[in-house]
Amino acid sequence: MSTPLRWAGRLLPLLMLVVWLAIGGGLGPYAGKLGEVATNDQAAFLPRSAESTQVLLEQEAFRQEETLPALIVWTAPGGGRLDPAVQAAATQSLASLKGAPGVIGVPSPALPSADGEALRGVVQLRPDLGDELPATIEKIDATASAVPSTEAWLGGPAATQADLTDAFAGIDGLLLAVALVTVLVILLLVYRSVLLPLMIIIGAVFALGLACAIVYFLADHDIVRVDGQVQGILSILVIGAATDYALLLAARYREELGARDGDRMPAMRAALRQSIGPITASAATVALGLLALLFSDLTNNRALGPVGAIGIVCAVLSAVTFLPAVLVLLGRAAYWPARPKATPADDAHPIWRRIADLVDRAPRKVWGGSLAALLVCAAFSFTLDSKGVPLDEIFVKDAPSVAAQARLGEHFPGGAGNPAVVIADAGAAEKIRSTAEGVEGVDSATVFTAPGAAGTTRPLVADGRVRIDVTLVDAADTDAAKDTIADLRSALHAVPDADALVGGYTAQQYDTQVTAERDRKLIVPVVLAIILVILFGLLRSILLPLLLVATVALNFAATLGVSSLVFEHVFGFTGTDSAVPLYGFVFLVALGVDYNIFLMSRVREETVQHGTREGIRRGLIATGGVITSAGVVLAATFAALGVIPLAFLVQIAFIVAFGVLLDTLVVRSLLVPALVRDIGPAVWWPGALRHRP
Repeated sequence: MSTPLRWAGRLLPLLMLVVWLAIGGGLGPYAGKLGEVATNDQAAFLPRSAESTQVLLEQEAFRQEETLPALIVWTAPGGGRLDPAVQAAATQSLASLKGAPGVIGVPSPALPSADGEALRGVVQLRPDLGDELPATIEKIDATASAVPSTEAWLGGPAATQADLTDAFAGIDGLLLAVALVTVLVILLLVYRSVLLPLMIIIGAVFALGLACAIVYFLADHDIVRVDGQVQGILSILVIGAATDYALLLAARYREELGARDGDRMPAMRAALRQSIGPITASAATVALGLLALLFSDLTNNRALGPVGAIGIVCAVLSAVTFLPAVLVLLGRAAYWPARPKATPADDAHPIWRRIADLVDRAPRKVWGGSLAALLVCAAFSFTLDSKGVPLDEIFVKDAPSVAAQARLGEHFPGGAGNPAVVIADAGAAEKIRSTAEGVEGVDSATVFTAPGAAGTTRPLVADGRVRIDVTLVDAADTDAAKDTIADLRSALHAVPDADALVGGYTAQQYDTQVTAERDRKLIVPVVLAIILVILFGLLRSILLPLLLVATVALNFAATLGVSSLVFEHVFGFTGTDSAVPLYGFVFLVALGVDYNIFLMSRVREETVQHGTREGIRRGLIATGGVITSAGVVLAATFAALGVIPLAFLVQIAFIVAFGVLLDTLVVRSLLVPALVRDIGPAVWWPGALRHRP
């Protein structure tokens, strides 16, 4: 190599390293600042076109000021009836909160339950308290707890939002630390190298910093929405994907470095040439699969789409620019104390040689056994209940707001504190109220009023519309309450000249569930079509992409089956969040295809040189170790989501972690290569991939 080219070969990696160091130093802090532009206000993530969302918009006209209610329930310490004097003391404690920081207006008086064993009151708070909300909640709790001869329980939307804030408090530090330490330990154990794991982790952190900076800018300008869930998934997705892509490239560079006796630049050029196609195709399946969530009517799904895609793009950029620069500069030292050298594949991977020999020797037994096991697991997928998570299961750990809701349900109508909200034309107010009270499952209906003359009250009319609060018999988060909402809508929609709309918490949960089911029917085919198009282009075959997509879809069904059993009998969940199946599908199918892309790209490469049968054997041996380690890393990374004590994230963590391991160890290692081996050269149909001796 001439001197100018040699200097260019040294300066380009150095320049790339300097660029990434600048990105890491300048944008890295944004990984800890994303929470500043995140919102955990669940009302911001409702279906756009749902009836409950329309109610929420019209409801604003009936508020002199937007509020966030906190609900207080008092009970006797040992149970039983409360002393009549306690009601006066509780009302006085509520009145003392007037003018307190964050409190709006005059708190309600303490109202007794029908059994005389509980009191409840409402304090309206400013909705924009943000970081001040926990302190305000603590102030209210301390005041309520001071009422003698009672136990105080604080719930309602304000307390729930405070509990969510507390649950997400560790997302910037704890989650990232757990994920990075987990990945680092696995890499150190698997590769027994000192520098390589550190370089891969640094590259992943740089990618995350870049992604968070871009998302921060977009969220700060209201282009995308971010909540704690999206924030957590972004961190895990970038760390996992960046590590996976880096492992694939590092493994290929190690092969080329050994074959070229340590000549760095030619080795890296060859490694990039062979890896860039599978890496970019893999990233495209995940990014475009996530962007398919933009077809969703649920705002949090649409939020995850572009945010996740941004994260994947940043992960790819880091893997194909930062890591190559570092590996070229370090050379063989990157793998120290190991020394890359040219080694026959059979000697370098004895375990995968035995697996490849088994697949080659008895392909039908291998794919038949694997297929049977997956079908048995998939049979249980129909038992997965995705109608939503009950309020008392939203938080994995005990939460004060959940305990308060339980006490409320013991002494007041189940829907007390979370009424259905009906908006209708003012002329039909009384007809709507009486019709609502006649619906089975409704406890009472009250027209929203405003102060009138001489101490009287009158219905509050805004733009010719009135609001009626409907208290349900059943707790607001139950299936029975959702059924009542459906019946209530049917009855009120039939009232002439009323134009009634039914919203509120239960209606929002019902609409979210219905919308999630609609989204699955729309987005699942879109994701499958995207993946098929990418595979058609990469593998230049029709039969093989169809086979790969079918196997990862089966893996998803098997994962749901196992998850259904684990959630019910191990974790004790009675249901899953309605968005969990769709999230699980997008992640598992897209990420599952990744590993098949890595495998079959290498098989295609080897087939050109050695024929289909030997190409399968060599491809499985060459990629077995790196893909398995990548799968273990990705599974462990997603499992880190379990440190956030929310049922939704725990469910996603298990589904993706288990599904990735199942795909890595069974589908990609046994089922796919055995099927391809059994089908033979016809798998490349309609092309005719022939090897060149």
